[in-house]
Amino acid sequence: MAETLESQVRPEHLILIAVMNKPRDLQIARLLGWYRIPLQTAPKTVRVDWLGFYQTKAFGEERWSVRYLATVRGHEMVTRAELLRDEPDHLRADEPYYKIQLGPLLALQKPIPSRRWRRFTFLYTTGERLLRAQDLKDLRLPPSRERELLWRVLREKDG
Repeated sequence: MAETLESQVRPEHLILIAVMNKPRDLQIARLLGWYRIPLQTAPKTVRVDWLGFYQTKAFGEERWSVRYLATVRGHEMVTRAELLRDEPDHLRADEPYYKIQLGPLLALQKPIPSRRWRRFTFLYTTGERLLRAQDLKDLRLPPSRERELLWRVLREKDG
């Protein structure tokens, strides 16, 4: 029997949820095994265990939900032009981007919807919160000991 995504995520895992605006980017993650984040708008650290994707309205029936995660295998700094060779004249072609190397894209057995519209670019969460979440808001850490622990882990990974 194949191992499920839920059985691979551990409560202590650090997860970064990123907004995915275009189906093409999901295909790149699925087929080529990477995701790009502009350095200029990057979160505090990309050294996480998992990367999850919040899909916007461009995804039709799958919109406004987290459905897919992938393990993070590493990252490197490259230019946008190096990542997207078919767009050499893009306005940001020479800007630096994190290229996040991913394991296989895995689907959650039960997607995590956003019942209300929420504006965010990146959201850190834990495996424990992901496994219990019924709504996107459940991924957020309220001010608490758990949140302090998350920020301590982020500082350690970044330093």
